[in-house]
Amino acid sequence: MRKVEEIELQIQKLSREEFVELRDWVLQQDWKTWDAQIEADSKSGKLDRLVSEGRAEYESGKARKF
Repeated sequence: MRKVEEIELQIQKLSREEFVELRDWVLQQDWKTWDAQIEADSKSGKLDRLVSEGRAEYESGKARKF
C-alpha cells in the first residue's frame, strides 16, 4: 500500500474535531509554502513584469484602486 493510501485510511478514522484540526494544519502549511514562493519570486524579479504592467494599466486609467 502506498503511503498516501495509508494516510487516507487513517484520516477516514478521525473524529470530526480531529479532521478539522488536520484540515486547518494542512491549509496553513499550504499557505506558508505559497507565501514563501511569492516572496522568492518577488526577490528574484519574476514578478517585476506583472507589477510594471499593473502600474501602467492603472496610470492609463484601465484599472482602479480597490
